[in-house]
Amino acid sequence: MPRLDRKWWTLIAVCTAIFMLLLDITIVNVALPSIQRSLHATFSDLQWVIDAYALTLAAFMLTAGVMGDMFGRRGMFAMGLGVFSASSFVCGLATSSLMLDLARAAQGVGGAVMFATSLALIAEAFQGRERGTAFGIYGAVIGGAVAIGPLLGGAITSGIGWRWIFFVNVPIGIIAVIITLTRIDESKERTRRRVDWLGFASFSVSLFLIVLALVRAATDGWGSALIVSLFASGAALFAVFIVTELSRRDPMLDLSLFRRPAMVGVSIAALTISGSIFALFLYMTLFIQDDLGYGPFAAGLRFLPVSMLAFAVAPIAGKLTVRIHARYMLGAGLLIVAIGCALLSLVDAQSGWLALLPGLVVSGVGIGLVNPVLASSAVAVVKPDRAGMASGANNTFRQVGIATGIAALGTVFEVEVRHKVTDTLLSSPAGAEALREHGATLGPALASGEVRTVTKRLPVTQAHAILHAYRVGFAFSLDHLVVIAAVVAFVGAVLSFLLVRQRDFVTGGGQGGPPGRPDGRRGGRGPSVEAPPSGDGAGSIRMPTPA
Repeated sequence: MPRLDRKWWTLIAVCTAIFMLLLDITIVNVALPSIQRSLHATFSDLQWVIDAYALTLAAFMLTAGVMGDMFGRRGMFAMGLGVFSASSFVCGLATSSLMLDLARAAQGVGGAVMFATSLALIAEAFQGRERGTAFGIYGAVIGGAVAIGPLLGGAITSGIGWRWIFFVNVPIGIIAVIITLTRIDESKERTRRRVDWLGFASFSVSLFLIVLALVRAATDGWGSALIVSLFASGAALFAVFIVTELSRRDPMLDLSLFRRPAMVGVSIAALTISGSIFALFLYMTLFIQDDLGYGPFAAGLRFLPVSMLAFAVAPIAGKLTVRIHARYMLGAGLLIVAIGCALLSLVDAQSGWLALLPGLVVSGVGIGLVNPVLASSAVAVVKPDRAGMASGANNTFRQVGIATGIAALGTVFEVEVRHKVTDTLLSSPAGAEALREHGATLGPALASGEVRTVTKRLPVTQAHAILHAYRVGFAFSLDHLVVIAAVVAFVGAVLSFLLVRQRDFVTGGGQGGPPGRPDGRRGGRGPSVEAPPSGDGAGSIRMPTPA
């Protein structure tokens, strides 16, 4: 049996780690209702299961890349794997929602380190045609993780329990760490770099305070002193971050990248696709399981149309980028996502899961169009030596979109469900009686998704009235959320079309038409960008990274 070359061990370790990392983004959604019931979590607690991971993933992405450049990417990658695996074990042992949320935040730290160094390790190990092959395999692994995540999460949760969606990471992570330390060559940046600690701290705390304000707004009120102070503090710290980045010689995020309108447009596209359809997945999962009563595996099956279509369309979209300009691809993809979100508003209190199918199918096509174009465009609008930072910034915008989108939609959802359920109950004698006698119990049940459990102990007429009111309230609120998501995606489509100008592309980057030159003029077709071996800590391209 021939001995496997070290570069292929590098690809195996990186792809294993990234598959595990991305699977934990999609796999958790389907398990959320089970987690909610097991830990007696509130709706806000559920939001933090997703947002804690997304926040630390966003906050540490760029800094982790710089640390990889400074201290060695192999060592940092192994450390990220170790943190991710250990925190996964703690997630599986969680006895409270707070313990789970904190462990998820630690997972995000490990995930950020893995993500930030993974492409650079591949770029260092492979050259020429083999590099293209390696990135193709890497992209396929990413697409596969996104496609099978909901189904695998449903199967594990239904079969052996939600805790095993985290426990399975541990042996895989240990094997990947061993391969990394024994089979991968060290990769380190030759130039001297420094960590921008002030930029990192101001950005991280600012983002946390803003998301916390969005999550708490439904409970405390938008005009309360707490919410206003959280927003004000977040805005002030974000201003500190901007000033810090503008004044540093080696910033965490070089804001001069955004002088090109195309970079702004690509970043907005990343933010809006995550803040619309991907943020919406949490609420569709709750609708399918809590409202319609399906189990985790059945719920995972019902998400297959969107994930499989996104997986199938992405390679086609990647090939089309050599013929069609990025602005048209991004604009059209986000417009299709907006239409898909709008179609989801067909749901009402009598709807079954098939009412979701048109919206899921259309959204899957839109996601498949946007993802590969977004990945390649993010690095094609900057000079090759800034490609890693641009790629890291794009992934950061994706995670910020997820975190803020889930929090903002959750605030609307929580308020509207409560009001609509109350109004519906008051419209019938049985409902009014149930509200009068069991209102104190019903409030926490609405917040924790345990309405069905509560109604089992009530008289039949009251139980039917409450379940009907809950379905009406859930469908009504979900309709509002999908309209908001549709507007967000539509705004992203318009701004992508207006800002992603072809003359801003500094390399071919796989974009259709003659590529732009650094001076902004049109030139002849240049070579496609390949991921640089250094590139600010994240080597970089042609990967259809999901949110």
